[in-house]
Amino acid sequence: MRVTGDWLRAAPTQAVLRMLEAGGHSAYTVGGCVRNALMGVPVSDVDIATDARPEQVVALAQAAGLKPVPTGIDHGTITVVADGIGHEVTTFRADVQTDGRRAVVRFSDHVEEDATRRDFTMNALYADARGHVLDPVGGLPDLTARKVRFIGDARARIREDYLRILRFFRFTAWYADPSQGMDPDALSGIADGLDGLETLSAERVGQELLKLLGAPDPAPAVACMAQVGALARVLPGASPDALGPLIHIEQGAGLAPDPLRRLAVLGVNGSQLRLSRRQQRRLSDYRAALGCDNLAETAWRHGAAFARDVAALRAASLGVPLAPDTDALIAQGVSAVFPVKPRDLMPGLQGPDLGKALKDLETRWVASGFSLTKADLLS
Repeated sequence: MRVTGDWLRAAPTQAVLRMLEAGGHSAYTVGGCVRNALMGVPVSDVDIATDARPEQVVALAQAAGLKPVPTGIDHGTITVVADGIGHEVTTFRADVQTDGRRAVVRFSDHVEEDATRRDFTMNALYADARGHVLDPVGGLPDLTARKVRFIGDARARIREDYLRILRFFRFTAWYADPSQGMDPDALSGIADGLDGLETLSAERVGQELLKLLGAPDPAPAVACMAQVGALARVLPGASPDALGPLIHIEQGAGLAPDPLRRLAVLGVNGSQLRLSRRQQRRLSDYRAALGCDNLAETAWRHGAAFARDVAALRAASLGVPLAPDTDALIAQGVSAVFPVKPRDLMPGLQGPDLGKALKDLETRWVASGFSLTKADLLS
């Protein structure tokens, strides 16, 4: 089997592959780029695996006029920059020791050893510079069937890195055929490895969950997470019940997938995930806005996109469709302009008294449906 695509034919990628081959080494694109190309999914990053040792990669790159950057040299990774584009080139590796979070590795001369240390069969596909696919662990049949399956023993793969529990659900949401069901051996291994989730950093868990929730329809995968007990381990108190209805509402309203919107509908504040300040603030704003019944006010304070999110979250939580007047209320709020300015109350009022008066007038104006005029309010 062969794989094709602009990503493989690109001159920078070919330059790196040919550089390694000209030096007498094996060189393969590997992982997501090969998987996505075979599935007809856009390719973003190109990773390369080789039997060349890191110092050999550096020497070959320099001799070829390319720029080597030792981004992960201790783990065998050199970023080779060609025409301004970076390619992570990693020496074949085999695990020597793992603790569920990181691994001690040794370099290998064999692509088969490199393949068996990866997580899922569909991620252990390799392709050379001409697109010929190498499948050391039987990933092609799983890819064709759109089945996410651990390489070898699921329990062993999970013990090597407990984040693979969350990665299983993420890859299931993005690439699996939902009509086929999930691999029972994988689910059994996950159930046995749940305690390991507590050893993971909040940052790694948060990043993986947001990637999962960014899938077109993560609801079946998240529901399965809840069934096997994984969701409660990483998001105590979370419920997947409203996620499916939210996806349906999003699709009907033309809303693009949004991981934070979907995280909000799970009913958690996200504090245990150590999100960025901006992300955490947005979740807090969602919670506050959901306590306000005035959608027009929400649109006035936060904008149309945020108000539409709130309307979708509220409808999904209640198990009802979007209200027919949703767009009209949002338009009303977005176009409203509070008619009173601070100077209208000065110099009679100053400082805290001025602020309080403006706040009181604003409250009256919002309660009127933005109908009170400046004269009404000042009278």
